Amino acid sequence: MKVLVTSAWPYVNSVPHLGNLIGSILSADVFARYARLKYGKENVIFVSGSDEHGTPIEVEAIKRRVNPKELTDQAHEYDKHLFLNVWKISFDNYTRTESETHKKFVREFLLKLDKYIKVSEDEIPFCEYDKLYLPDRFIKGTCPYCGFEDARGDQCDNCGRLLTPNLLINPKCSICGRTPVFKKTKHWFFDLSEFNDKIKQWISESRDMPENVKSVALSWVSEGLKPRSITRDNKWGIQAPFAEAEDKTIYVWFEALLGYISAVIEYFEKRGEPQNWKEFWFGNNIKSYYFIGKDNIPFHAVILPAMLMASEEGYHLPDVIAATEYLLYEGQKFSKSRRIGVWIDEAPQLMDVEYWRFILIRLRPEEKDTNFTWRETVRIVNTELNDDIGNYINRVLSMINRYYNGVIPEFNDNNTDDNDKKIIEMIKETPKNVGSLFEKGKLKAGTEEMLKFVRECNAYLNLKAPWNLYKIGKEIELKNTLYIGVNSVRTIAILLYPLMPSYAQKIYDMLNMGDIENEKWDDASKLYIKPGHKIGQVITLFKKLPTDFEKEIQSKLENIRKDIEKIRPTLLK
Repeated sequence: MKVLVTSAWPYVNSVPHLGNLIGSILSADVFARYARLKYGKENVIFVSGSDEHGTPIEVEAIKRRVNPKELTDQAHEYDKHLFLNVWKISFDNYTRTESETHKKFVREFLLKLDKYIKVSEDEIPFCEYDKLYLPDRFIKGTCPYCGFEDARGDQCDNCGRLLTPNLLINPKCSICGRTPVFKKTKHWFFDLSEFNDKIKQWISESRDMPENVKSVALSWVSEGLKPRSITRDNKWGIQAPFAEAEDKTIYVWFEALLGYISAVIEYFEKRGEPQNWKEFWFGNNIKSYYFIGKDNIPFHAVILPAMLMASEEGYHLPDVIAATEYLLYEGQKFSKSRRIGVWIDEAPQLMDVEYWRFILIRLRPEEKDTNFTWRETVRIVNTELNDDIGNYINRVLSMINRYYNGVIPEFNDNNTDDNDKKIIEMIKETPKNVGSLFEKGKLKAGTEEMLKFVRECNAYLNLKAPWNLYKIGKEIELKNTLYIGVNSVRTIAILLYPLMPSYAQKIYDMLNMGDIENEKWDDASKLYIKPGHKIGQVITLFKKLPTDFEKEIQSKLENIRKDIEKIRPTLLK
């Protein structure tokens, strides 16, 4: 089995905030780490990259009177540093849409869609003051569907509907705010209508696709897919490869989606294995996972599969598109201009990055919009991480040190009671349950299973009371309890690894079990640690957040922001 893991490509017009992070990249990283333990490192590839073309960058460049490439070079390097070096995201390839491999692939791929490409005149808004055509985000107005007054020319951020500029009510130029005129200009259209029935059949028959994705895709096809322009009149982007289209560029959404393929090609090119990318894109022994926000569902569940079908080359269609709802910040939408929220270069200054990883997965908005609050953050760290997980591990390992000098005691299978058998059964079943949920894109739900197991382990330890067993000399029962306990600790470490890799390794160091990245997920279901094995030094794993953390956080955040603003690239300030 080959497993392709992707995350939506971050657009480099701003630093991602915590909501962006959990919606795509962090979720994908957690799954990729799980998949490597489950299927083997050599069978998993995890890719993404900076989405750097299109109108927002061009608008910003015009305002700043600089070349768009200057801005995206700065932003790409900054985001890449944050993902790889600060958040330790385990990409196999984090690339960019300015990659020569990407640009070459996009042009070649689109030429293969020739029989589904139609040329037609389209009415495009034109700003007579700025002397520019205004596609996509160059133009804003009121959404005709929901009445949102700040809708863009390609999509409404409020209701998620895809738009065209001529649908907007009271359209205005994004640069100068003036009302544009509409001019006819020739464009190249991808005829989505040819794939209406095929998309409907594919999405309806999918066994693994989440219901929220199915619902959006089926809603689209029920309305009837229409041809959509794949060219634009803006200058910043990949030049269109079609004859007589020398003055056009490719619409950013069409080319960015193809980045999932070009990033895999580029990865294997760098390895000197230029044909091996096909193992992850062609054939039946593949499973692909796309981690995105819900506003990107139409592009991934309709436009991407339609393009793959249109190529007629047998590309593997998406298996699981895991789309999150929105993460709110203390009841409000994240807003850079209003300074509402926390951004990914600020968060590490407030708390350990891996605490953040755990918190964000625990708050992952899988079923509905979810509210991030500092109160809930404190509860998750102090109760779930410290009290439930950390305290249990410390108690088990400390008692093995105290009563058996750190050596795992013998296990007598013939003297187990129902409580022992319950935990042994949970050791066997919990990794399967967590893995099953992960593979449906339900990461938060998977952590619920993990914590359920941890709490049962704590209850088991309290019920068995090894300290009392030691006092009254019930040697066999004491040994069995601690033997089961230490093996449950190992299971917890493996379950925790995708979320908190370095802390999972700390548990493995305490267990003296080597490198956790060499483990196999399925082995978490076994009583793997044998009698006679000697554990390592026991340390305190987690620290509670102070009781005044919630009160002090805002002043801390303001001070951190002042320092961060000094080092952010020009584009991102």
